[in-house]
Amino acid sequence: MKYLVNGALGRMGQAVINSVKAQGGEVVAVDCNFQEKAGYKSVFDVIEKVDVIIDFSFHTATKQLLEYAIKNKIPCVIATTGHTEEEKKDIINASKIIPVFYSGNMSVGIALLSDLVKKAVKVMDKAEVEIIEIHHDKKVDAPSGTALMLFDAVKSERPNSVLKEGRSGNCLRQENEVGISSVRIASVVGVHEVIVSDGKQTITLKHEAHDRALFADGALKAGNYLIGKTAGLYDMKKMLGDL
Repeated sequence: MKYLVNGALGRMGQAVINSVKAQGGEVVAVDCNFQEKAGYKSVFDVIEKVDVIIDFSFHTATKQLLEYAIKNKIPCVIATTGHTEEEKKDIINASKIIPVFYSGNMSVGIALLSDLVKKAVKVMDKAEVEIIEIHHDKKVDAPSGTALMLFDAVKSERPNSVLKEGRSGNCLRQENEVGISSVRIASVVGVHEVIVSDGKQTITLKHEAHDRALFADGALKAGNYLIGKTAGLYDMKKMLGDL
């Protein structure tokens, strides 16, 4: 198997490359920051035939990446976060032509956390919900894609939920509000905590990532899963359901 890794010089790109090599796969590395002759700076410079694309770059690169994937009919794993609504539409449109795996988090544990959150807010239907996410000080987007994914899990059970990012000044809690607080500090890989409380009792659901290899292995598994799949939009829930 030959994997095109976009965002190869980043922390996650390097983790994916290590995972691919550990499993005996081949890597075609792409990163806009490569120096001349050190590697491909654009996917459109790639001359090798690859089996699947794994993207851990930046959300603004998604449109061009999908154009390349569609042109060459290559399955694509989008593991980048922070997409605008327009960029999300690009992903959905591409999935009508090629298999696309898109998830705010590549961890099986986060998929489980998401399911537990849905159950908690359904059972405790009057409870208030808050989400806290902590990441390293080099992360550029906030809230994290995973925190937004967890909000979507709440909203799937409570359609009237309203997202509130951060708090400062006069910020009396509103009805149906779900707050997300973001912390950026040191080298924390990723912590996500969902607090569900009705005043009489509190449930705290928490996932803590200790090693980036966790996400790299998940992205690799997603890439392998796409091989042979028909065009469509796939995610962690679909993959776990098929395994």
